[in-house]
Amino acid sequence: MNSMATEQPPIQPPKPQLPREEGGGSVVLERRTQKVAPPPMYQVVMLNDDFTPMEFVIVVLQEFFGKDREAATQIMLKIHLDGRGVCGVYSRDVASTKVEQVLQAANKAGHPLQAVSEPIE
Repeated sequence: MNSMATEQPPIQPPKPQLPREEGGGSVVLERRTQKVAPPPMYQVVMLNDDFTPMEFVIVVLQEFFGKDREAATQIMLKIHLDGRGVCGVYSRDVASTKVEQVLQAANKAGHPLQAVSEPIE
């Protein structure tokens, strides 16, 4: 006996039917745009200490944050005078990477320089 004759044909899913207006016209669906919120931003903040040389802070600002000598000096002075200074604003992952770079460079050079990332509200 042929077992192929007893098999049922595969079931086809029903085709979607679009609503129709009377008179044979078709309905046009509106496309809704989705609003995507921008990612939360984080600021990288360096903290003042009494042991890290000012020149080292300037070099770190130039190397890891792309600041020119003048901007790096201004940020370094803000850190020194106010106890903290914003080095840059980035997405969470980039800010975290920048903090790690600063901490590794300071550790390698034997300085206690600290940096943190903080969400911007």
